[in-house]
Amino acid sequence: MRKALVGAFGTLVLAAPSFAHHSAVMFDDTKEVTVTGVVKEFQFTNPHSWLLVDVPSEDGKTVTTWGFEAEGPSTLARSGIRKSDFTPGTEITITGNPMRDGRPAAAWVRATRGDGKEFNPRAGFAIR
Repeated sequence: MRKALVGAFGTLVLAAPSFAHHSAVMFDDTKEVTVTGVVKEFQFTNPHSWLLVDVPSEDGKTVTTWGFEAEGPSTLARSGIRKSDFTPGTEITITGNPMRDGRPAAAWVRATRGDGKEFNPRAGFAIR
């Protein structure tokens, strides 16, 4: 019995980091923030992609780079999103669930390019 308990505890301890990795607690899913700017970089990578957007201040004197986290390339591809959709300089209005600590980052919810095309990165989770 003791060996079984020690084994079960060991398994839980080793599995804990994998659960922590997928936590989204840093984002406030009760709020949304929307910014308009130009794409600086699209990091189309595993396990999570990041869309970096340069957002000018209201007076145009400073620029803040916002980071929008999304899933990896396979999920984005199922959503119809390709790396080539967001090349540097692409105009974009993007909405996300902001970081709880106020840093300029969010979980990507939806985006509209300057040409009017809309993107939903979460569509890749839909069961067809």
